[in-house]
Amino acid sequence: MKKLAAGNWKMNGRTAQLTEAMALAAAHPSPTVDVLLCPPATLLAAMAQAMVGTAVALGGQDCHAAEKGAHTGDIAAAMLVDAGASHVILGHSERRADHGESSADVAAKVRAAWAAGLTAIVCLGETEAQRDAGETLAVIGAQLAGSLPEGASAENTVIAYEPVWAIGTGRTPTPEQIAEVHAFLRQNAPDAGIRLLYGGSVNPGNAAAIFALPNVDGALVGGASLKAADFGQIITALEAA
Repeated sequence: MKKLAAGNWKMNGRTAQLTEAMALAAAHPSPTVDVLLCPPATLLAAMAQAMVGTAVALGGQDCHAAEKGAHTGDIAAAMLVDAGASHVILGHSERRADHGESSADVAAKVRAAWAAGLTAIVCLGETEAQRDAGETLAVIGAQLAGSLPEGASAENTVIAYEPVWAIGTGRTPTPEQIAEVHAFLRQNAPDAGIRLLYGGSVNPGNAAAIFALPNVDGALVGGASLKAADFGQIITALEAA
């Protein structure tokens, strides 16, 4: 299976930023790396139109566990598919923290994503306090067990390790810390073929070193994915790994 470079635009982007996605698609068709952009929901359908004929896939940043209903402001998995998505990010630490999502909540959303035909990118990660207390692998193991329903496979699931304390801070774990968690995930994932992404302040300057580590199959990139030039350098580093 190809490596994966996934860009999470979070709550950023207007229609004008579609030019960045178009520039990325034009410059980085890759035989060895799948490229995925996850824009805000307001841009998903327009970006899908702009990406017609390119190799760039699109994803949502969250979905509701229900197929439809009275859930004002939420988005069903089938709606993401209708807008052009093939993937959805679930369980991101910002959702877990800002919206109080539990691993059980995430698992329910994963089931909904699968039912709609989406690939779920399931995020796991420890806080700084948990890291300092030596609880990292216990926390990751509990999140892995609680967030992945039975049936997770390389065809329907991607796992992203995102240490909470490294997201948007400019800090990254040491290579040894990343390698330890990814080895743990490889050993404990329900399917050994599931792609394992690293996320947390990935940028053009540190990407090559991260991708050189074992069991790192790509990256879930935040801020650096907003600019075609920056994300393109990360894709190039992944191609060379």
